[in-house]
Amino acid sequence: MHVAVLGAGVIGTTTAWYLREAGYDVTVVERRGGPGEETSFANGGQVSVSHAEPWASPGAPAQLLRWLFRSDAPLRFRPRLDPHQWAWGLRFLSECRSRRYARNLETVVRLGLYSRQCLSELRERTGIEYHQRREGILHFYTDPDVYAAAHGPAARMRALGCERDVIDVADAVAREPALGTLQPELRGATWTPGDESGDAHVFTRQLAGMAGAAGVRFLFNSRVMGLETEGGAVRRVRLNQAGAFTHLEADAVVVALGSFSAPLLRPQGINLPVYPARGYSVTVPVRDPEQAYTVSLIDDEYKLVYSRLGDELRVAGMAEIDGWRQDIDPARCRQILDRLAHCFPKAGHWDQARFWAGLRPATPSSVPFVGATPWPGLYLNTGHGTLGWTNACGSAALLSERIAGEMGPLDLDYHGR
Repeated sequence: MHVAVLGAGVIGTTTAWYLREAGYDVTVVERRGGPGEETSFANGGQVSVSHAEPWASPGAPAQLLRWLFRSDAPLRFRPRLDPHQWAWGLRFLSECRSRRYARNLETVVRLGLYSRQCLSELRERTGIEYHQRREGILHFYTDPDVYAAAHGPAARMRALGCERDVIDVADAVAREPALGTLQPELRGATWTPGDESGDAHVFTRQLAGMAGAAGVRFLFNSRVMGLETEGGAVRRVRLNQAGAFTHLEADAVVVALGSFSAPLLRPQGINLPVYPARGYSVTVPVRDPEQAYTVSLIDDEYKLVYSRLGDELRVAGMAEIDGWRQDIDPARCRQILDRLAHCFPKAGHWDQARFWAGLRPATPSSVPFVGATPWPGLYLNTGHGTLGWTNACGSAALLSERIAGEMGPLDLDYHGR
């Protein structure tokens, strides 16, 4: 059985790997010149089940109103003349209801726990290296109200099996001594020992190389132009390869194109509620290893995540629901860099900072689509938002089972919702 996987980010590449392990003939189509060159290129680097709280929560509408006119707001919604943006926003508000929030939180935590285990098993099978650190993730708080608000989600996650424990300032600094310079401002922390971090781009490139050696074909510099059906099923992908139009025949097609999945699927009558959320990252060379953090961190007040990737510091965050723009806003990047330098003033070479922006494929519920569609032969693995790296291996494993006709531990099929 030949499966075409559309997209060679961390989601598409892990999908190809798991399908090949299951015995399928796999071809991956990617518009860039190599794997992991878009959303997976410079993300926050965290495999963080503890960061699974959906954006759409009962308190989100009021918070968004407070942020609406703030230029430094972590999440910004910029209205555009785009009906898909407005439809996404209305569905987001509907997902803020308490019952929906609780259901979505449970689903994302369960997926994250499963995926974290799948990543561990893949690492043991392959020996893959990607600057990984298995030292847990620590959420730290400098605002007492934000710290108090974190207790509820932490308790709910513990009840679902995610070991996110509330700890005091002394314990937080003991676990990550680099927080010592920030200690007078700290109000508390939460600690998840099972979470980890690593470079998603390096992982994607390494796994793509292993997949290629195992027989997976990669068609780089190939743009997907559309899907074609035959006998009531999706069987063909239209491609543009260096200006030449061609077709790729397949028994099954997996759409793993991130934010670009939704427009591809509309001609098939699938109105996928996936919309881009532009995020930013800053990467800085380490100046003083003694002052630089090694434990991966989450700064909940500023909605930033911090990872140590070899001899570099990576900080990522912000979200802008602002259409398909991928340009870099220097003010947003400076905001991130200033916070990093404030928390760890002697840690990095601030004048050598590199800035990046990418589009995260967000769903209103924060629950991705991983599985079947109403079209036979057409499958999805998209909509992971900020948790694509966290959930890549678990999503790929689930999809491989779904294509085999099995139903795994979670139902994430597209049902027209």
